[in-house]
Amino acid sequence: MKVKEFMSDNLYCISPKTSVCDCAKLMGDKHIGCLPICNDGNEILGLVTDRDIILRVVANNKDINNTWVCDIMTKDVCCCESDSEIYQAEKLMCEKQIRRIPVVENNKVIGILTLGDLAKSHTINNGGVGATFQSICKCNDKNAE
Repeated sequence: MKVKEFMSDNLYCISPKTSVCDCAKLMGDKHIGCLPICNDGNEILGLVTDRDIILRVVANNKDINNTWVCDIMTKDVCCCESDSEIYQAEKLMCEKQIRRIPVVENNKVIGILTLGDLAKSHTINNGGVGATFQSICKCNDKNAE
């Protein structure tokens, strides 16, 4: 089964010069936890998550109205192709420890695949989703035991 069969295609993208405040409002209004940052051609430039806003803006006392998403976004975004097999996307999410992955077609963002989407997949067994979730949530702290 292909990624495009499970991804969310109800996609919202924002420009790099969107304020963090406007980004957070859109996330709240649409009940989503991440937004791709795209150029005018809908090519992905970065990704911002609700966690990015908390850790990179709020925790650093930055002004949400005068901080742009391009200043806090993750720039090296891991993506998958819409025609990839679902197990390939699951493996990539596991290896990269990510909960959401933008889906591209012809270098343009067309959707998002989430861990929740994987859980709905009948081709990935519950043990596979559980292992992916466990891998994603692994602590990378060298002092952790």
